[in-house]
Amino acid sequence: MKALLLVAHGSRRKQSNDEVVMLADKLKSRTDQYDVIHAGFLELAETLIPDGIKKCVDDGASSIVVLPYFLNSGRHVIEDIPEIVNQAKPAYPDVDIRIAPHVGASEQMMDLLISSANATR
Repeated sequence: MKALLLVAHGSRRKQSNDEVVMLADKLKSRTDQYDVIHAGFLELAETLIPDGIKKCVDDGASSIVVLPYFLNSGRHVIEDIPEIVNQAKPAYPDVDIRIAPHVGASEQMMDLLISSANATR
């Protein structure tokens, strides 16, 4: 079973964290590519990345794609997330856990930016 863990930074503002959880829920209805989709956070919010990985495994995932919901390749994307994921991997030796490129690196970002700019009110 394939899982997607959407990882955001996390905020002290609950509504911001809730938006990420709602985005993960919306993704569930938009794709059949993943059997399990959860949200996780780097810090400041629940569910933290290791707990998100565990939730995916507990839901039957045999492979997990960790998707950093970040626009830029700062320290969190380059160092922190890979370090946290690599620390979690030994607990799940039979689960293939990989990190996707951060959202800001997507080729589709240019189209999204133009579309968002054109949607001004």
